[in-house]
Amino acid sequence: MTGQAKVIAFANQKGGVAKTTTTLNLAVAFAEEGHRVLCCDMDPQGNLTMSQGIDPDTVETSMYHVLVNHISIREVIRRREIDVACASIDLAGAEIAMSTQIGRERSLEKAFRPIKEDYDFIFIDTPPSLGLLTINALTAADKVIVPVQCEYLSMRGLLQLQNTLKMIRENLNPNVDIEGILPTLVDTRTLHAKEAIELLEESFGERVFASRIRKTVRFAEAPVQGMSVLKYEPDGMAAHAYRQLAKEVLDNGAK
Repeated sequence: MTGQAKVIAFANQKGGVAKTTTTLNLAVAFAEEGHRVLCCDMDPQGNLTMSQGIDPDTVETSMYHVLVNHISIREVIRRREIDVACASIDLAGAEIAMSTQIGRERSLEKAFRPIKEDYDFIFIDTPPSLGLLTINALTAADKVIVPVQCEYLSMRGLLQLQNTLKMIRENLNPNVDIEGILPTLVDTRTLHAKEAIELLEESFGERVFASRIRKTVRFAEAPVQGMSVLKYEPDGMAAHAYRQLAKEVLDNGAK
C-alpha cells in the first residue's frame, strides 16, 4: 500500500470488552501480512503501551504532550512488535487541558498528518468513555471497529456509540463509519452468547464480522509478558482468530 494511512479507531465506551487486546493483536496480524502499522494509545490506563513491555509511568513524553503541547507524534513512538505512540497517566488530564483550545476535537487528526505516509494503517485504542479523547479518535478515523462483549448490557452501549458517531459525522468528520462489530469474549458453551450474537446480527446485519474472539486465558497472560498473543502463542486459537479477522478486514477494505 502507498499513500495515506487508513486510520481505524477501536471504540466502545464500555470497558472490559477486549478493545486493547483487539487493537494490538489485529495490528500485529496486519504487520505479519507486511503492512506498516502504528498503534496510538489514547487510553490513560496505558494498557496497550504496557502490553508491549513499555511502562507508562516512565515515559517522559506521551500522547498527552502531543495533544496538549502539540509536540511531534514522532517523539512518542517506540518500536516494538509494531510501532506504539505511548500513553501515560497524564492523559487523564488531557481532556481538561484541551478544553480551552480552539479546534480541540481535531488535535489528534492534526498530529497524524505528518506521519500518514509512513504507515499503511494507524490503529487507535480509545478509553472506555465518549469524552474528548474518544471524540478526537473518531474525528481522526476513517473507520471504527467496535468490539462488543456478547451480553445484552454491553450491546446497549452500541446505541450510544452510534449517536456519538452521528454527531461526529454532522459536525466534525462526515466520512467516519463503522467498519464492523466484533463479538469478543465469546463463551461458545452458553446459550446466552449465542442469543446475543443472533441479536447483534438482527440489528446490524452484515456489519457484524464473521470472526469471533473467544474467551481464553492467553489474553491475560500475553500482556504480562509484554507481547501480543500472536507472539506469545503463535499457533493458538486466539492468534488464529485475529489472523482470520485481519483477513476479513483487509478483504473488506479492498472492496
